[in-house]
Amino acid sequence: MTVQDVQSSAAAAQASAPDPERYSRQILFAPIGKEGQAKLQKARVAIVGMGALGTVLSNHMVRAGVGFVRLIDRDFVERSNLQRQMLYDEADAAGSAPKAEAGAARLRAANSSVTIEPVVTDLNWSNAEDLLKDVDLILDGTDNFAVRFLINDVSVKHGIPWIYGGAVSSRGVSLTIVPGETPCLRCLFGQPPEQGTTETCDTAGVIGPIIHTVASHQGAEALKVLIGADSQRNRKMIHWDLWYNQYAAVDVSKARKADCPCCGERRFDYLNASVQEETIQTLCGRNSVQIQPVRPSALSLGEWADKLRPLGRLELNPFLLKLHLENDITLVLFPDGRMIVQGTDDPVAAKSLYSRYIGM
Repeated sequence: MTVQDVQSSAAAAQASAPDPERYSRQILFAPIGKEGQAKLQKARVAIVGMGALGTVLSNHMVRAGVGFVRLIDRDFVERSNLQRQMLYDEADAAGSAPKAEAGAARLRAANSSVTIEPVVTDLNWSNAEDLLKDVDLILDGTDNFAVRFLINDVSVKHGIPWIYGGAVSSRGVSLTIVPGETPCLRCLFGQPPEQGTTETCDTAGVIGPIIHTVASHQGAEALKVLIGADSQRNRKMIHWDLWYNQYAAVDVSKARKADCPCCGERRFDYLNASVQEETIQTLCGRNSVQIQPVRPSALSLGEWADKLRPLGRLELNPFLLKLHLENDITLVLFPDGRMIVQGTDDPVAAKSLYSRYIGM
């Protein structure tokens, strides 16, 4: 062996060892210690959504020394994000920086020893398995149930734990899902809620502290999963309302269903193209995109008008509702939940707008 080989081997060994100074306080925490820190360095995590929850989650994972972190997000930074999405700044919003790329740049500056892979894409049936099946844990930073049911399918199919989280207004929820042990999302909810029956941050608002509460709980559970502290995992679904001082821990340990379509019968409907296809269509020559939901809306146009009136100028007739937004964007909503997004021919941008204002 040459001197160069010895030096190279020594450098590789040093690079693979946990940094005792950087992680000293985390290593001092006895349940993690040196052994747990070494496990974190070898772990692989995917974070779906780099909005409010995702920015906090990614900070926790990267700063804790998780070896590989994939950031998946389809959106760009806007000024309205800055109130709660802590990785971004005004320059990101002014330049419409992709959230995954902007977040990755900040995180690399915080910890250059972690491999960070930004992926600017819309997670859907065609790419979900490729993006999620090679990690040890999936973290939910998304804002809609359709994507969560997609994550759930990948999780169960490939035996990968994931941690559900959601926040809107001053309320939040978190649950750790381990295939083969806990109920999956379809055991608990069956199918995504109908469009308009749940609030979004764009219709109900959100305060920053609930984001950190939910994502920090997810982050703590993530560390337990990644180092194998299974006996310490929280088996309950946790609910918070920080404004009205409410907290609940719901025992769902016995909610697993033998006839669950996903974890019981192993039907992965949300990975099936026939369930998801032909819902988004670019309208040739019209600078518009049509979105047809899988299931019709449960609300009338009048009820939609009441929900959306604070967000822009409305036009309403018995056949359609128009919501005029800034930047020459108009959302045209029909009674069955179908929407035409006028002012863009980008299907990803249109889907993002639908998700924000209608829910998908």
